[in-house]
Amino acid sequence: MTRTQVHLVRHGEVHNPEGILYGRLPGYGLSETGREQARRVAEHLANADVTTLLVSPMQRAQETALPIAEKLGVEIVTEDRLIEAANAFEGMQVAVGDGALRKPEYWPLLRNPFRPSWGEPYLEIAHRMLGAAHRARALAAGHEAVCVSHQLPIWTLRRYLAGDRLWHNPAKRECALGSVTTLTFEDESLVDIAYAEPSGTSTGTGA
Repeated sequence: MTRTQVHLVRHGEVHNPEGILYGRLPGYGLSETGREQARRVAEHLANADVTTLLVSPMQRAQETALPIAEKLGVEIVTEDRLIEAANAFEGMQVAVGDGALRKPEYWPLLRNPFRPSWGEPYLEIAHRMLGAAHRARALAAGHEAVCVSHQLPIWTLRRYLAGDRLWHNPAKRECALGSVTTLTFEDESLVDIAYAEPSGTSTGTGA
């Protein structure tokens, strides 16, 4: 039986002085705090048997992957399925609990909890993330892999694998900046899900 681990890493804090929801917008890299969080993740994984590093194409994910690649001596491979979900509120100053979503012009975007405002259904997010995770598992068979992604995709996959309903309260996601969610497989079967916060507990307002 082949035992393989896939570590799902959420990127570090983003430099976002305007406080907007940046989603898939280009040009949003890590802040100094975010770079330190990425270094802490690399230290956390320093003794792991990592042979594969798959990364979302977004700048903040690529920058988070850099110290991991350097520390572990592995190549960064861009995996499009790890990208953040698209969001109709991109570029706006909208955050959970700030009251902005009570504006009538936003209500049409909030009607269907299964196809939320970002426009990508939860199940589609879960399926593409599962495909990326299994690609990582196959490439690293018998070793460990790292996938650098974003809060919502990681949390959606975790809920899917746990058999939980996919629509949820965003404020209750357990996926802090610089966190590591580890999937353990025996052959192709998932046998364990673990979670660690080497960078602390902050969740951040971005993705």
